[in-house]
Amino acid sequence: MNLSSWFSSNNIQEILYSIPALLIALSFHEFAHAYVSYKLGDDTAKNMGRLTVNPFAHLDLIGTICLILLRFGWAKPVGINPNKFKNRRLGMLLTALAGPAMNLLLAIISGFAYAALYIFYGDTSSVTLSVFINIVYYIFVYNAFLCVFNLIPLPPLDGSKVLASLFPLKWEYKFYQYEKYMYFALLILILTGMVSKIMSVLGGGLINFIWHIIIKILGY
Repeated sequence: MNLSSWFSSNNIQEILYSIPALLIALSFHEFAHAYVSYKLGDDTAKNMGRLTVNPFAHLDLIGTICLILLRFGWAKPVGINPNKFKNRRLGMLLTALAGPAMNLLLAIISGFAYAALYIFYGDTSSVTLSVFINIVYYIFVYNAFLCVFNLIPLPPLDGSKVLASLFPLKWEYKFYQYEKYMYFALLILILTGMVSKIMSVLGGGLINFIWHIIIKILGY
């Protein structure tokens, strides 16, 4: 890593915008898992102190270090006991979908907020307001990307649990039987750049779609 470029003004600005945006995206994502799980009868996450949007309840040490160094990180997964659900498979499906759904909701809300701020204050001379507008933009982008990323149907991502919940029962058991091997599939996709290509197409597509709808609603 080139330290001079790492401490450049542009890099520091990106860190300033990225970290709060990712903390919000990750914290609300994990809170959504915990909340839906609790509402469906599983108090595991609540008892572990995860029924909160406080980032410190969700931070993972390695994920936080990556957040600072790479501007991409992860949170501790929320503990879930599917045996406490009245309907185990439906409970797992809804709990898994809750995180990406929360990211999608935040992307829409922050997208509207960014559009409104840009329209009315886009040419502001206030440094504080300009920083705030950029953070809101990053909240929009990161939530859209996290929504798509977490729906990739490979462990440990939410998409794998959604897929397993939709399988016939015997396929579901087979899926979980080979789950540990599928972790390597995700790692290979990340290392070969395939995930980046997927995110560029699908994540970028979602951002453009949301933005198009927002602009249409606002009449711009």
